[in-house]
Amino acid sequence: MSQSHACCTVPPVVDNGYKEKGEYITIDGMKTYVTGSSDAKTGLLVIYDIFGFFPQTLQGADILAYGDKEKQYQVFMPDFFEGSPADISWYPPDTDEKGKKLGEFFNTQAAPPKTLNRIPNVLKEIESQRGISEWGIVGYCWGGKIVNLTSQEGTAFKAAAACHPAMVDANDAPGVKIPFAMLPSKDEPKEDVEKWQQAIKVKNIVQWWPNQVHGFMAARSDLKDPAVKADYEKAYALLLNFFHEHL
Repeated sequence: MSQSHACCTVPPVVDNGYKEKGEYITIDGMKTYVTGSSDAKTGLLVIYDIFGFFPQTLQGADILAYGDKEKQYQVFMPDFFEGSPADISWYPPDTDEKGKKLGEFFNTQAAPPKTLNRIPNVLKEIESQRGISEWGIVGYCWGGKIVNLTSQEGTAFKAAAACHPAMVDANDAPGVKIPFAMLPSKDEPKEDVEKWQQAIKVKNIVQWWPNQVHGFMAARSDLKDPAVKADYEKAYALLLNFFHEHL
């Protein structure tokens, strides 16, 4: 799975000053980044990390939109935090003040039910505007928790991926109903991920990135570091191949 199909090629990754290829529209009252071919009937919903729109995350969305020459996707990233994401300086929470700010954020803006409750309306509105007929979902960090929770019975999605996911819980795994890719970094608790993998009942991939930090595919990615850039490319190639197979 880590090998790229001929169809799937990660375009050259820009390590600084990335200019996104898509545009911003309004979905369910939220600023939403959209990228990819407007003719595509398959959609990918991207749930960003708690830091919101970042160049590294937007570049990832563009890679997913344009990296598979055989399958076209429209990729959508709504601003669920509505212009008020967490401050990236709060992480890692190595002081009491940072920990308090992060805790408050997770209990308010990032409380999972708040986002989960909006997803059905988001999909419905996109489908009516953009003609999407099937969906995959990708989440980073906090977004990985959202992906786990929205992949349960009755899900609107056909395949899901969680990249360096936060709050991995084995209790979420048995209810997952769709093929699932999990890409943990060195910072995810190994025991939590292993228990999750033991409990999931559907086709799944767990690929560790032992040299990368939590967030290496999204806002906390230091693409000027060649080792980070290389794994960022490999991880996105894995996602492209996974969705090529399951969508």
